Amino acid sequence: MPPVLQAVKSQGVEPVPEAVAPPVPEGELTELEARRIDLWWSGVMVGSLGLVFALLAVFGGVAVPVLLALSGAYIFNPMVTSLEKRGLDRTLGTTLVFTAGTLLLAGAVLYLIPVFRDEALKLPDFFRRASTQVVPRVEALLGRSVPDLVRQRTAELGQQASDLVQSAGPAAARLLAAFAGNTARFVATLLGLAVVPVLAFFFLQDYPRLMGRVRDLLPRRAVGLVGRRFAEVDEVLSAFVRGQLTVGALLSVIYAAGLSAARIDMAIVIGVIAGFGNMVPYLGTGVGILLSLVGLMLSWQGPWQIGMVVGTFVVGQMLEGFVITPRIVGEKVGLAPVAVIIAILAFGELFGFVGILLAVPVAAILKVVLRVVIQRYQRTSLYMGEAGPR
Repeated sequence: MPPVLQAVKSQGVEPVPEAVAPPVPEGELTELEARRIDLWWSGVMVGSLGLVFALLAVFGGVAVPVLLALSGAYIFNPMVTSLEKRGLDRTLGTTLVFTAGTLLLAGAVLYLIPVFRDEALKLPDFFRRASTQVVPRVEALLGRSVPDLVRQRTAELGQQASDLVQSAGPAAARLLAAFAGNTARFVATLLGLAVVPVLAFFFLQDYPRLMGRVRDLLPRRAVGLVGRRFAEVDEVLSAFVRGQLTVGALLSVIYAAGLSAARIDMAIVIGVIAGFGNMVPYLGTGVGILLSLVGLMLSWQGPWQIGMVVGTFVVGQMLEGFVITPRIVGEKVGLAPVAVIIAILAFGELFGFVGILLAVPVAAILKVVLRVVIQRYQRTSLYMGEAGPR
């Protein structure tokens, strides 16, 4: 539930109405009060996550568009807030951000669709050539023959991949036709997708007001501490989500440009996979290197290509480590790589594709919840002994 994450972080919300009592500073809370508030907040956050998954399971057709709209408002709120701080009306700022985002998306789609279409048409031949040419080239490099079983399995896998790609288009068309045949479901899906930007616009426009309402509903003695907890969640989540989207986009451009310059087959597809695959630590780079090696063997023109491929990934990783993350995204990465991998595997197994999409936000929230619970436990007399605070 991303928009709630900055609920009390922002201080520029509407003035507190006279009927609302002023919040109690966090420093005036006793240890017992702070502990109760933190445990209450932790329980509410875990319960809210469970409620989100329950709503997605029962009312997915309604919950998914609302969740997407809330996520969009959360992602774009910093941009609109920045424009608002410079004196621009929030409605106008929201309109400008949405217009710029729409034009950027439309331009990317108009450019990428023909590119990916052309690349997709090459996939069957790519896999077919890979099954027949990669093994001989590996044998030439190693100076020895590979076992017949490896050669046979490689040919089978290449043929299966080629057949799968060739059948993917007709299968998708049949699936779309069957889905469209169910008129009610088709119309509901279209309406759901169409309403997402509308809801996102109004959520983004009213973001400070919504956050102010949430702040006003909090107990006055809990406002300061709960606000800090939401700020911690937002810091972890935004560092990863906004940061990794930025890193993925920049790395995709770097890898696609470098591999294209090296004249590697499927350079753009490989670059996008390696760039955005970087959101799962080590996976994007590993898959990108593996696919680049296959493409290198299929489009061999000389040793200079090896230098170009190696240089592309080395430069990409160096820029990501020393320039993109520290100076563009920020030093804080939000979540440890192992936490991201475990979260994606666990939530993907439990909740399928939706679980994969929500794995990182949920992991960010649970990370802060766990940290808060441990902090409070370490301040109890049970942990510290009789001399500890009660």
